[in-house]
Amino acid sequence: MKPMGSIPPAYADGQALTIGGRTVASLIGEAGDTPMFAYDLAAIERRIATFRAAFPGVGLHYAIKANPFAPLAAAMASRVDGIDVASAGEMVRAIGAGMAAADISFAGPGKRDREIEEAILLGVTLNLESEAEGDRAIAIGDRIGVRPRLAVRVNPDFEIRGSGMRMGGGAKPFGVDAARAAALVRTIRQAGAEWRGFHIFAGSQALDAAAIAETQAATVALAAELAGGAAGAPPPLVNLGGGFGIPYFPGDSALDVGAVGAALVATLAARPRVLGDTNFAIELGRWLVGEAGVYLTRVVDRKVSHGEVFLVTDGGMHHQLAASGNFGTVVKRNYPVAVAHRLNDPAEETASVVGCLCTPLDRLADRVSLPRAGVGDVIAVFMAGAYGATASPQAFLGHPPPRELLVGGPLVGER
Repeated sequence: MKPMGSIPPAYADGQALTIGGRTVASLIGEAGDTPMFAYDLAAIERRIATFRAAFPGVGLHYAIKANPFAPLAAAMASRVDGIDVASAGEMVRAIGAGMAAADISFAGPGKRDREIEEAILLGVTLNLESEAEGDRAIAIGDRIGVRPRLAVRVNPDFEIRGSGMRMGGGAKPFGVDAARAAALVRTIRQAGAEWRGFHIFAGSQALDAAAIAETQAATVALAAELAGGAAGAPPPLVNLGGGFGIPYFPGDSALDVGAVGAALVATLAARPRVLGDTNFAIELGRWLVGEAGVYLTRVVDRKVSHGEVFLVTDGGMHHQLAASGNFGTVVKRNYPVAVAHRLNDPAEETASVVGCLCTPLDRLADRVSLPRAGVGDVIAVFMAGAYGATASPQAFLGHPPPRELLVGGPLVGER
């Protein structure tokens, strides 16, 4: 038997799982079948309220890469201050969700000229990843007669201690090294482009409040150093990145967001004068939507092999790659899972939950303790609201895509 993470408190009560006050059977009925993702809008709204209380005066941006499901993105657009995208496709989705182009920023290395041109025409802010990208954006703006809106993504010399994915510090494909960022700002301003500020993202999936607070303080100090030195102008906006993690695995504890907020309030109150008129924002994806999502998949076969029980489902890693341990996890650890109609029943056996793909990698839960489940029962995989459907190899083996439903929002929508 292997341990698994804890079911999020919002779903942990009762004999049968409910999501947004709805039974699993009713959600599957509305969606039409399993496998499916259900996203609880009320849970997302609680997250947003928690952020607003902890970070007064700080803008909230949604990193749409976490979950671009159209109804969810539309709900986000009316509740956050900006959407951050990492491709032209995400930019189109953000516009389609109702977010104003002026409140969208476009990061990511490898932007093609036609994508840069589209962003400039729309009025989206480009977060420049290199000097060469800056030269291309300025030249394209000159050619089409539109003043580009340009920010500089900075690769800082630090990272978030203990982060699950390091986005800054050392040699990285992301951003301009801090030592060269001010020179790029000068180039932008001398070319007559609209300089929009800095984007400084040091890491993600961090659960240590002190480490995040330390990184945010260092980020503010770096922005002030760049603005007060060779850049020669205060940034209109500093995007502090995100990094807020959620507790997927055994032993993980929820991030103390209140402590992070209190530390940032103190940091901003004491910020250098050069940043006195600068606005600040935090970019979050996983922390906003991750715990709000549940992946529901039905058992289609129950088998025993060499004494081990396997619950074979109609879903799998082609929809929920992260839960299978194949999305950047070095050691396979179990997400929280449950038999949906026996949520709080005592464990009766050790079983592995596997998907329908013809590969041994397709394992949603590895030897976990569960109440007995059989054919027709629904397995719930929690922490499924971020990096689920669009971060998984849906085309592998030609199985159909999962259904998706925003509970408490519009009816089933299309991507």
